[in-house]
Amino acid sequence: MNEEFKFKTELRVRNYEVDWQGIVHNANYLLYFEVGRIEYLRHLGIPVTMDTIMGEAKIVVARNEINYRSPARFNDTLDIYTRISSIKNTSFVFEGIMKEASSRRLLADNISVHVWLEANSETPTRVPDAFREIIREYEGR
Repeated sequence: MNEEFKFKTELRVRNYEVDWQGIVHNANYLLYFEVGRIEYLRHLGIPVTMDTIMGEAKIVVARNEINYRSPARFNDTLDIYTRISSIKNTSFVFEGIMKEASSRRLLADNISVHVWLEANSETPTRVPDAFREIIREYEGR
């Protein structure tokens, strides 16, 4: 695994994710990182539905930054490493890196800022202490 990241999920590139150049279309990298984020939350036992997180709020992406380092191709196995690197007042930051599994070649890295919203009013609200504690216990910081 990668020393900075405690969580990893694995995906295989499917044929319909490859573009006319024979490489994974750039938009799919964002989808792969999203899979990593959802699997990370599942791994920690944090309930996520189509409507809410932890049964009480919504989260939305406020910023998504990606650096493409090397192309992935059909049938590559991808290791997607994910962590929450910081929690602010109403937001938190996911970081991710993606490597090709057999060669360990770095494919991309990602920073994604998420804002915690009240479920009914959809206004930003403080990230709950229960969420903070789950992340602190897992990440150790």
